[in-house]
Amino acid sequence: MKILGIYGSPRKQGNSEVILDEILRAAVDSGAETKKIYARDLNMSGCQECGGCDKTGKCVVKDDMQQVYPLFEEADVIILSSPIFFYGISAQVKAVVDRAQAMWSRRMLKKPREQWKNHESGRGYLIAVGATKGENLFEGVKYVAKYFYDALDMDYEGGLFYKGLERKDDAKNNPEIMKEAYAFGEKIVKGEG
Repeated sequence: MKILGIYGSPRKQGNSEVILDEILRAAVDSGAETKKIYARDLNMSGCQECGGCDKTGKCVVKDDMQQVYPLFEEADVIILSSPIFFYGISAQVKAVVDRAQAMWSRRMLKKPREQWKNHESGRGYLIAVGATKGENLFEGVKYVAKYFYDALDMDYEGGLFYKGLERKDDAKNNPEIMKEAYAFGEKIVKGEG
């Protein structure tokens, strides 16, 4: 099993990052192969909405996303992580999500319309961490994840969501969160996540 972790935090070793690290550690311990992308390190722009991918399913913008598209295609599982900023995912990882438009175009070109609701490329998960405790804190980002994975022809399977984590080490210093993250990684590999 190949698992791709997409790190969306602009802050190194922040809460969403250490949680995803623990999930991927469990996945490796369970026999999976993992790769990591740090959105903050990508030299790229957001989607230009130029329509360049409409006829080919390939993005025409030449930047670091060209290295990411093959990783999307080879992954059986993709885990997207992000802190919550103003009830949304970080700008860095939102650019990655938006650039999945090329994958959406590719999917539409390859699959007959009646098969669009069938996802055949794997499973996707979301890890989201917010400092506040708002009732609807994760509602918007769950939709972003659902449609991101739809563009990648993957089923969105939910994830882990934590409120009230503001200081950089809040997750790392919470044994229950780290235990839950490790168990989640094991479940993903077993197909139970």
